[in-house]
Amino acid sequence: MVIGSNAFAYIVLNRDRSGYRAGCMALSLSEQIVVNGSCSGIGCCEATIPFQSQNYFMLFDDSGFPITSFNICRYAVLTEADRFKFSTSYLTTPGSFEKDAVNLSVVLDWTISSETCKLALRNMTSYACASSHSTCIDDSGLGYRCGCVHGYKGNPYILGGCQDIDECLNSSKCHGICVNTPGSFKCDCPRGTHGNGSIPGDCYKNGSKIQLWGKLLIGFSISIVVVLLLSSVMKAEQGFSFRIFKEEELMAATNNFNEKNVAGEGGNGTVYKGTMNNRLVAIKKCKTIGEKERKEFGKEILILSQINHKNIVRILGCCLEVKIPILVYEYMSEGTLFDLLHGKEASCITLKTRLRIAQEAAEALAYLHSWISPPIVHRDVKTSNILLDENFIAKVSDFGASVLATGGDDQFVTHVQGTRGYLDPEYMQTGQLTVKSDVYSFGVVLLELLTRKKAFYMEALKARSLAADFLSAMKENNVITIVDDEIAGDGDTIGLITGLAELVRACLHMEGERRPEMKQVAAELNDSLKSMENK
Repeated sequence: MVIGSNAFAYIVLNRDRSGYRAGCMALSLSEQIVVNGSCSGIGCCEATIPFQSQNYFMLFDDSGFPITSFNICRYAVLTEADRFKFSTSYLTTPGSFEKDAVNLSVVLDWTISSETCKLALRNMTSYACASSHSTCIDDSGLGYRCGCVHGYKGNPYILGGCQDIDECLNSSKCHGICVNTPGSFKCDCPRGTHGNGSIPGDCYKNGSKIQLWGKLLIGFSISIVVVLLLSSVMKAEQGFSFRIFKEEELMAATNNFNEKNVAGEGGNGTVYKGTMNNRLVAIKKCKTIGEKERKEFGKEILILSQINHKNIVRILGCCLEVKIPILVYEYMSEGTLFDLLHGKEASCITLKTRLRIAQEAAEALAYLHSWISPPIVHRDVKTSNILLDENFIAKVSDFGASVLATGGDDQFVTHVQGTRGYLDPEYMQTGQLTVKSDVYSFGVVLLELLTRKKAFYMEALKARSLAADFLSAMKENNVITIVDDEIAGDGDTIGLITGLAELVRACLHMEGERRPEMKQVAAELNDSLKSMENK
């Protein structure tokens, strides 16, 4: 901020080892034309400085600018813009500005050193994260800081500084008997009952909840009965059949699960391409069958069997007569959106195609959040979980990590789950999972479509966060530099891309409540798509 009747000042900054200058001139030849609260150049002007500046100094240039009779003092100050309000008394009353200046503030980022976490960890003598439950945090290329891992709080810079959080002190997290554990907690049902103590009313005595769908998560023998009942209901209500497949049918469909029929592999299992009744299907076979996989298997059936949307992959049935459960889905011939964007055979993709895929995926998430009850939080929205059929129609898949929002939009989870680069930072910090966590993840997906860069990517042998790079570019009004050259070169689309960038920024807001709902995102993408089609 520069204050004065004829004052020219500029700031010299050091940023990324290069110099940067910004400045402005405050003009006023008459006391009568100066306006309280206005810093538009008359008596007061402002210049924005870039993010990640490391040091600065300010200079005045008085040559050729005479001091007026009503103002003899000129000021320049670096401050947070929202805290500054110009007053005409700063020009006319000596000492007025100095009195108010004590209430101004500057926002500072800080790091331990300029090293990345990877480099800092090589020298444990100087490594600052001293607590056994601390973690290193890379800070947007400036260096690193330390924090306590999830489930701990305190001072990560001293031995023993990160102390376990007693989650049991917060009764809203447990509706049964809470047992605190290091970094987490267990929520057991009272003695003589079974169920999930984290869910209100889910603890029950033997035999009292045999008919509930939740048995899918406990045992497969009862699951068969439940799924068969589910199949008949779905035939009547949703217009498509859910089948219980025999193992021999799936063996025949995949040529005994031949490696040549592998369509994809993930951390939890392998997907095979199969043919049944002259129809291609995708057959997902889990690698292991621990308690976690059993729950995810049941959860995926539970969720997918309740929903019917053109942009959500349809489950056709399952096989329960095998030791490791198998799920059968409709086959998506064009693979994942991740492969389309980043695969070895990736080809040119028009902005219109990218926009349509984004709009279709957004419609699916809007359906999960707003049009079914209770709402469903997908919890792992990413480009590898968006599949494409033979017409490149997008369909959201993989509901193994999803959560039924039975207690409303927000709920607490014991273990943060998701994929690096897409995880909602608010969810990571608080453990509070909401539908707005999906909105953040979708913002990263939309960003991948605009930039054709991975959520985490390597540049100059350094791992970079796409979301962090984007937010930095937005602050500098320079977002077009990270947009994919295939779509950035068309002058007619600059305005559209700018609008999409603003939508991404809204989705990536650090506060979940300030992010838009997915139905708003879908509507805005639909409007953008229509505007392209009308040109």
